[in-house]
Amino acid sequence: MRRHLIACLALLAGLLGAGAAQAQNRFWLVNDTGRVIERAYVSSSRVSDWGPDILGTSVLPPGQRVWVTPNFGDCILDLRVTYQGGGEESRMQVNACSLSQIVFGRSGAGAGASIGGGGAGASIAGNPSFYFVNGTGLTIREVYVSLSTDSNWGGDRLGQNVLQPGQRLQVSLPAGRVCTVDMRVVYADGRSFERRRVETCSVNDFVWR
Repeated sequence: MRRHLIACLALLAGLLGAGAAQAQNRFWLVNDTGRVIERAYVSSSRVSDWGPDILGTSVLPPGQRVWVTPNFGDCILDLRVTYQGGGEESRMQVNACSLSQIVFGRSGAGAGASIGGGGAGASIAGNPSFYFVNGTGLTIREVYVSLSTDSNWGGDRLGQNVLQPGQRLQVSLPAGRVCTVDMRVVYADGRSFERRRVETCSVNDFVWR
């Protein structure tokens, strides 16, 4: 009986955890392009298949937005929209768990203003500065952040300090150039990891996990 109860509780915890993960990657898809978005696709960056058109039989007119609830729990997403009359745009490896809306077209203004422009290196009016949060259970000894258009990482932003779990670091970057950054961290045990073309104009805190 006790073993059965434990198994049921574990299953319930797993279901609740899955629901929480899915809730974190929900966002508003905003059309600020001046054109009608005819089709829109959202998929996990882990897979190559775009899946079905999330608009179905509808379209997304200029100035309108639609609430997107992915049916998977991944935070890192790829998006593609196609326009009425031809043309398409994509956003790759967007961290949907760290923002509330994704804007196609002119850069938004104010809280939550987000992704605009084209591919890597596109000129976007916005401020990519943010707070880097250590969301892991490990100590980070080095943090490198540069604009995606830069040719080098620059210096270690921690200097002689370390970033303990839960702590955050203010990252200042030049505004008005691009909204995508590259990040590299080195843990206290020497392991290093990188993330490329992360959109940060729309976030205050970026949680590294």
